[in-house]
Amino acid sequence: MHPCARCALMQKTCCQRAEIVVTGGDVARIAAVTQRHDFWERRVPVDPSYAASDPDDPAWRELTVAPDGTRRVLRRTVDGDCTFLGPSGCTLATGTRPLVCRLYPHSYTERGLDGLDDEYCPREVLAGPGRTMLDVLDIARTDALRWHATLYAELHADAAVRSVGETSTTG
Repeated sequence: MHPCARCALMQKTCCQRAEIVVTGGDVARIAAVTQRHDFWERRVPVDPSYAASDPDDPAWRELTVAPDGTRRVLRRTVDGDCTFLGPSGCTLATGTRPLVCRLYPHSYTERGLDGLDDEYCPREVLAGPGRTMLDVLDIARTDALRWHATLYAELHADAAVRSVGETSTTG
């Protein structure tokens, strides 16, 4: 059984608790595979701290929050689950999942990977002594570095598109 499915048997998972920011590239990849376009929305963060500036990653707010205070995030079902959460975990293949999902449980800023932030995982049960959630989830550092670079490239591209749109509507 996948570690995420085991986690779901013990507690609410990150797929049920976190607001998942998606890039324009994420939207295109997911839509190409699922043939769906109803899986994301723009909304104000439920947790106001997500809209606040982060001194460790000042670019994050600028890159993810639009001037109207909304962010592009995955939709949730009526019970609060990610729209792609199934009985065995995520229904999307790794290469299709949003970049922030692929990067979890890495903590990161625009500068790079900063360590682990596995607050949503029952690490002690899933990993055991001497192992991290990266071991359990089998995430190669080379993949994480590539996903991180792609995430910030896509966030910058999204911000540039928003900026051009704002200029064309105000100019």
